[in-house]
Amino acid sequence: MGKVLVLNQDYSALSVCTVPKAFLLVYMNKAEMLAESSSDYLRTVSSEYPSPVVIRLNRYIHLPYRGVVMTRHNIFKRDGNRCQYCGTHDNLTLDHVIPKSRGGKTNWDNLSTACKRCNSKKGDHTPEEAGMFLRQRPFRPSFLMFIRDFSGLADENWLPYLGSRERARS
Repeated sequence: MGKVLVLNQDYSALSVCTVPKAFLLVYMNKAEMLAESSSDYLRTVSSEYPSPVVIRLNRYIHLPYRGVVMTRHNIFKRDGNRCQYCGTHDNLTLDHVIPKSRGGKTNWDNLSTACKRCNSKKGDHTPEEAGMFLRQRPFRPSFLMFIRDFSGLADENWLPYLGSRERARS
């Protein structure tokens, strides 16, 4: 079973949850189903229910901050699990684009995915000094961008609520 996009009462993206959790919210009238799967169903002994794909909560949930937590796993996701120098998927580690010894910070804008070979080759230099070039500059993804582009979970039915990639990048 897939994942379900959970929207707040104002139709803003809130989170992603499992199908059983989403169905329970709908069944208990805490949420309404906005989109359902055309092929997956939840079955009981006597009934069959459509599997939710997008639900909207009936009450507004206030969240003070909806950012993407900076973790090793999320940086790898952002970078497509590829070395940002050579493109390999093997032996990945994190690289400080501006080395820590030169004042580089440990943040979204300075951390990049690199294989051990490229990270060792770059050493204590900037990519320019080492003659290496990043495929993509590090950046802080927004919550919506992370769900849409990097989570690998996005369903076609989610796009009206998350925005298309073209609109987000313009």
